[in-house]
Amino acid sequence: MYESLALVAGFALVYSTIAGGIERTWVSGPIVFTAFGVLIGPVGLDLLSFETEGETLRTLAELTLALVLFTDAANADLGVLRKTLRLPVRLLLIGLPLTIVLGYFAGSLLSVHLSALEVALVATMLAPTDAALGKAVVDNAAVPDDVRQGLNVESGLNDGICVPILFVFLALARDVGPGAEPWSLALGLVAEELGIGLVVGVVLTGLVVQLLKFAARHHWVTPTWLQIPVVALALTCFATAQFLGGSGFIAAFTGGLLFGYLERKHREMLLRAAEGTGDTFALITWVIFGSAVIGQAVGYFSWRLVLYAVLSLTLVRMLPVFLALTGTGLSSESKLFIGWFGPRGLASIVFGVIVLNANLPNSGAMTMVVACTVILSILAHGVTANPWARAYGKRSRQTHLH
Repeated sequence: MYESLALVAGFALVYSTIAGGIERTWVSGPIVFTAFGVLIGPVGLDLLSFETEGETLRTLAELTLALVLFTDAANADLGVLRKTLRLPVRLLLIGLPLTIVLGYFAGSLLSVHLSALEVALVATMLAPTDAALGKAVVDNAAVPDDVRQGLNVESGLNDGICVPILFVFLALARDVGPGAEPWSLALGLVAEELGIGLVVGVVLTGLVVQLLKFAARHHWVTPTWLQIPVVALALTCFATAQFLGGSGFIAAFTGGLLFGYLERKHREMLLRAAEGTGDTFALITWVIFGSAVIGQAVGYFSWRLVLYAVLSLTLVRMLPVFLALTGTGLSSESKLFIGWFGPRGLASIVFGVIVLNANLPNSGAMTMVVACTVILSILAHGVTANPWARAYGKRSRQTHLH
């Protein structure tokens, strides 16, 4: 255990000293973290000996995703978002369902040796995008504000929306519930997950912000403890919603949006520690993903799974987005840009671990599809993010000026 701890902690120490230099290149943090995990895992040197049970990895990935969603939402510019709400609404209500449907048909046509419900599970696991992997685009001031905020909100909400859909397909794949019952249950599940998550995020965040303001007036919060509230609030929103049967991811994102709005003046100071904690959690999650998940799934590698992964990142994502944004007045390049920058990451990993723990007949093959897609995504989107964002932003400004 101490050998493994020394390896991961030492790697985190080294990376933290050179992170700024790496971020200026096409290489992203997740590429480095995952590669390190593969290197020290069973596929490589077999040095990592943590007890990485599925439940442990799932919990770590879920908490990481919740914290990232909260901080990303808190950093969102609601003034810009109010003017551009149509973009994320179309992506979520039209693009997301079309992505799942097209992903299902692509898997069926490729005959990836999965049952119909297992293909539906894979399509759902790969539908949500990753806010953290998309930061290079979302934080790039060269990209028009409406596109950046639209992508940020989409990535924040689509994983929470996919959670109830995933569990419905999982229940059907396990033969739980006869006849059409699970399908009627799906609508109730979606409403329950979204509703509870929304209420928990709003109520808890509203109460905590008032508590923070009261404490600040009495000078009760010290500089040291000021780093704790946002981390604790994000995790409380997530865990409370999950406990009550809702979507913790929706609660975290909703709470983040409200927190950023109510704490506009002190937002940057309060969020700094939470962003650092989220980055640390993400580092560990990606290392364990490279070691444990890829290590277990590598035996299921096949050209059909790789082809499906490529299609998932291109046609399956980009065509629904293009169709969803038709009639919005956006240029063709804007639609293609938004369609391409739908990276897959933490949400897909969380879903993959959930399915892996379900012990379905083809859990390993499904996890391999997710692993392939995520690996290709962190490489392809990492390489193209800065160059295309700069070029696209320049062309958008010139078009606006003319």
